Amino acid sequence: MAGRRFVVEADGGSRGNPGPAGYGAVVRDADTGQIIAEAAEFIGHATNNVAEYRGLIAGLRAAHGLDPDASVDVRMDSKLVVEQMSGRWKIKHPDMQPLAAEARVVFPRSRVTYTWIPRERNKDADRLANEAMDAGRAGRAWEPKARPAAAAAQPAEEALPAPAAPRAGWAAPADLGSPTTFVLLRHGETALTPQKRFSGSSGSDPELSERGRWQAERAAEALVARGTVQAVVSSPMRRTRETAEATARRLGLEVRIEDGLRELDFGAWEGLTFAEAKERYPEDLDAWLASAKARPTGSTESLATLAQRTAVARDRIIARYAGRTVLVVSHVSPIKTLVRLALGAPPDAVYRMELSAASVCAVQYYSDGNASLRLLNDTSHLR
Repeated sequence: MAGRRFVVEADGGSRGNPGPAGYGAVVRDADTGQIIAEAAEFIGHATNNVAEYRGLIAGLRAAHGLDPDASVDVRMDSKLVVEQMSGRWKIKHPDMQPLAAEARVVFPRSRVTYTWIPRERNKDADRLANEAMDAGRAGRAWEPKARPAAAAAQPAEEALPAPAAPRAGWAAPADLGSPTTFVLLRHGETALTPQKRFSGSSGSDPELSERGRWQAERAAEALVARGTVQAVVSSPMRRTRETAEATARRLGLEVRIEDGLRELDFGAWEGLTFAEAKERYPEDLDAWLASAKARPTGSTESLATLAQRTAVARDRIIARYAGRTVLVVSHVSPIKTLVRLALGAPPDAVYRMELSAASVCAVQYYSDGNASLRLLNDTSHLR
């Protein structure tokens, strides 16, 4: 039975190019023209083109959530994105390549077409992108003003549902097939790590230190010796990419970038120690420790929103590498969150886990939704 037909209109903008950026996307029923889903998000400091690609990805995902068998006509006023995604222009910029690759895997290529439209015909997506940027400037998450009945828009942070945790259970029966295994590797040390300074997605994006590179090589040796890693996925940040490349290089694999694995945005706390953040922003820090919905000073992201995007990244990786063992290189907050979700533990469980630099955790995911935590904070390869 053929799937539904959707029109996705997407846009993105940056006030400064690069500067504060956001995207917006709508999904319409192709027959009636009715908007049935909306998505928008402030994405921090980025270029127009990055924001446009993020809008495209969000629109495609919203359509996929409504009907994974649908056919989609994407309409955008970005000639660059339309021509690149149609295959007529090469994608040369390194920031665009992983985003285009991510957009291509949402639906089979045969079911997506791309059409350029003038800006005046893309007003709804443009409006949502500006709403998202306005929300980000005000230090809050975007929320829809008038949500359509069948919309699949991102909910307001105050109403965020808990990300779906895999169901609890013992080892899955054999008829469920091989599980998908995440080998979760925290990146090696940077200059900030030994000082225990906040180092998130909006900070300086430091490289690995000399010790961090040594740790990455020791982890790579141990992982290669096990002989089980079949794919490598990394956060886009420099320290994780460098850590991931140490293993990928030895195995002859490429490093696939997953934006949802990036560290939390720590806002004004970036570069500070816990004691310094406590001295300068005591009320904000106390609120953050007390509630998963609270955000670091100046950040647009809470642990609740991080859990949402981490769960989406998890599901996307599982779908792509079903039944295989994947090295997932990320940061403290996303890895702790993946472990927490696997255990079905409450949000404050992340404060009760130790996760050392270059440590390894392992989680297995079964086809019925069961998850099994197999390893936590293993540093034996560093001894």
